[in-house]
Amino acid sequence: MKIGILQTGHAPQEVKERLGTYPDMFAQLLAGHGFDFETWRVVDNEFPPGPEAADGWLITGSKHGTYEDHDWIAPLEELVRDIQAAKRPLVGICFGHQIIAQALGGKVEKFSGGWAIGPQSYDFDGTSLMLNAWHQDQVTEKPKGARVTATNPFCRYAGLAYGDTILSVQPHPEFSPEMIDMLITHRGPGLVDEATLSDAQKRLATPLNAQDFANQIADFFKRTTS
Repeated sequence: MKIGILQTGHAPQEVKERLGTYPDMFAQLLAGHGFDFETWRVVDNEFPPGPEAADGWLITGSKHGTYEDHDWIAPLEELVRDIQAAKRPLVGICFGHQIIAQALGGKVEKFSGGWAIGPQSYDFDGTSLMLNAWHQDQVTEKPKGARVTATNPFCRYAGLAYGDTILSVQPHPEFSPEMIDMLITHRGPGLVDEATLSDAQKRLATPLNAQDFANQIADFFKRTTS
């Protein structure tokens, strides 16, 4: 099964040298499930010819906001709608979660409550999962018909599903503790308040459920294409 990765941002150079690109992190997260991967750098205006170019799709995180004036945002929103219409499975992570919601009629904003960084507990339909986060933007109005699949007190719409073919979440299952530590060092200063960064660094050893959620993503792709 071929998974098309729509890359919407670039990791800091220091991160790429040690941990690879965002698509690399997802390939590692989903390793062992028999997937092949191809990446389109939509952040650099590199788009696939259409939904048929892959069996399933995944949209990465990004430092950019969905509401920012970039020439690749509108074409990406159109691609999201085309993928939905073609009934190909689509997974969105962080920015991917947000751009799907925006493309389908929801609203994304900078959250007045600030940033969520590092390990966060999410309620997935009664099951608690601990996943890493790195965001201030979040979905503040969900699209009509979207089903809430995950939430916590900080992020009301932490997970959304659209019918049986689209699944998206605000946290980053692909981000390891080392990744969060490097973002705290290389992207956080001057962007995130020091207290939030310090608190996140103290919690980096918190056990995560990233592989559990990775298995859910893999099962979603396989089930939707079977």
